[in-house]
Amino acid sequence: MKRTEILDNYDVTIIGGGPAGLSAAISSKVNGANNVLVIDRDLYLGGILQQCIHPGFGLKKFNLELTGPEYAHKFIKKVLDMDIDYIIDAFVTEITKNNEVFIICPEIGIKKITSKAIIFAMGCREKTRGSIRIPGFRPAGIFTAGTAQRLINIDGLGVGKRIVILGSGDIGLIMARRCTLEGAKVEAVIEIQQYPSGLNRNVQQCLTDFEIPLFLGHTITDIQGSKRINKAVFSKVDFNKRIISNTEKEIDCDTLLLSIGLIPENELTKKAGIEIDSSTGGPFVDNMLQTSRKGFFACGNVVQIFDLVDYVSNDGELAGKSAAIYSMGKVKNRYNSNKKVFIGKGRGIKSVIPQILKDYSFLDKNKQIAVRVSDRFEKPVFSLKNSSGKIICEIKKQYALPAEMIHLNINDYFDKILKEKTAVLEVKE
Repeated sequence: MKRTEILDNYDVTIIGGGPAGLSAAISSKVNGANNVLVIDRDLYLGGILQQCIHPGFGLKKFNLELTGPEYAHKFIKKVLDMDIDYIIDAFVTEITKNNEVFIICPEIGIKKITSKAIIFAMGCREKTRGSIRIPGFRPAGIFTAGTAQRLINIDGLGVGKRIVILGSGDIGLIMARRCTLEGAKVEAVIEIQQYPSGLNRNVQQCLTDFEIPLFLGHTITDIQGSKRINKAVFSKVDFNKRIISNTEKEIDCDTLLLSIGLIPENELTKKAGIEIDSSTGGPFVDNMLQTSRKGFFACGNVVQIFDLVDYVSNDGELAGKSAAIYSMGKVKNRYNSNKKVFIGKGRGIKSVIPQILKDYSFLDKNKQIAVRVSDRFEKPVFSLKNSSGKIICEIKKQYALPAEMIHLNINDYFDKILKEKTAVLEVKE
């Protein structure tokens, strides 16, 4: 798959050819953008989905249980059928104030593209050992879980025989199962939180079903080995994540996989002068997914880390529609600039998307706020309050977990919310 004949000017340019970018491209075309371009640095479209050969994708989007490549293929086929331009093996090096995108590609060298609207869909990257400063030696045999997944599923290489996994995020859980199926022995999954960081279904299907031990409230405190890791030392932590003395345990192993979190890939976003929310690691966006810079949009894991790819695709659809409408100059006539409210975070709320609500008349009626909570809650009540502390609306849920994104439907309260200048969202049991 390769296309390198691209134009000098586009209505919408999308940086990133993963699930968010592909969905945004299709949506842009459907909603009236004539010329749409997708730029991706990999050798094929589909992003991280191409190495996710396990099932579980598309349950909400298509009512089907698909593998990652199968899910990606549905969108790639649409991109090809709609004759949307794309370029792969290409890096974006700069975005100017005049909406000029500079790319570099082995096939065409350096190219400048001008675009009316730009969508950031670069996804995310994994945290590494340096992110959490694990003490000990620096031997071979230490991988991020995503790197190990690529080595096994795409390159056909084994990563080890006796494996310890730090972090119970979804990638780590899935790799515990994958390594077991490849004949390795997963000695333990170690999690610093007092609860699993991944989805409950993955805990059951990837650990419980394979009798892989999970140590909650623990973390690795030492790595041993000269040329290759041969032992991991882990200890208990208290509820403040401080190491408890004299609780050390040792596990013999030849491989350590790190599943310690994901970071939105926003170097380009920052270089473009766009404001970043420290709580999400992604840009501030409004309810059409426009960033602090007009004509620049963002979607998917570049905004915040999603738990399901189905939600990433929905995010891409909204960004694509918004960018297409913006590129046709139709936003000004369908936007009441006097109505704008900033959503802040209160008790129990880790992140809120969008952070800004505006009165865009062209948006779908299904208005939502995507929320991440900081702790577990049973039968939580999400309360949105104005600057005086008066409750604007309350929404009840059965439960809320840090591992799962909560979607709050605010259709019935939207006009009431827009009467405020600021509002704070909090959660209580």
